Amino acid sequence: MAEIHPSAIVYPGTVLGEGVKVLEGAVVGKQPTLSPRSTAKREELSPATLGEGTVVSTGAIVFAGTTIGARVILGDQSCVRERVKIGDDVVVGRGSLVENDTTIGDLTKIQADAYITAYSSLEDNVFIAPCVVTANDNFMGRTERRHELVKGPTIRRGARVGGGAVLCPGVEIGEEAFVGAGAVVTKDVPARKIVVGNPARVLRDVPEDELL
Repeated sequence: MAEIHPSAIVYPGTVLGEGVKVLEGAVVGKQPTLSPRSTAKREELSPATLGEGTVVSTGAIVFAGTTIGARVILGDQSCVRERVKIGDDVVVGRGSLVENDTTIGDLTKIQADAYITAYSSLEDNVFIAPCVVTANDNFMGRTERRHELVKGPTIRRGARVGGGAVLCPGVEIGEEAFVGAGAVVTKDVPARKIVVGNPARVLRDVPEDELL
């Protein structure tokens, strides 16, 4: 049985698994309100679905059309937009935003105040440190050509991204790669490499004892 705080809002049709907790002031199943100029899809959304044991913490928001796995923690004031798919045992830290049409794999950790842009893909066991920023539009809202090229980063299994790093549109962070704090990633990062700096460059291999 789910536990819903009296101050929380759960929209009709929302599917809550066994043991789900929706805490003070949280909102689950919210429909998006789009600007007339928004490029997001305009379609009828299915109800939000939350797996067993998931916790929607104080003030967090989950939009309709999103599927969240089991034992997920959505931190205070975090937000998960529409058509997002989140696996099992994921943490989305306080104040973090996961934008629409993003996929997040099992056991991934997104720490406080991170921004995961629309159309991103994070595989299993990814680590996103606080205040990481991702982008999906090289044209920053200019030209019609941008619509067919919008794409967030792809972050492969076991990759780690350090605090305050910036990932530019469409880059791929290779399996078990390590992006240093404050790096600006403008091109793909090879698997199991450490990159640092602006623009990010390869420093050395990830040590064997840090690999999964």
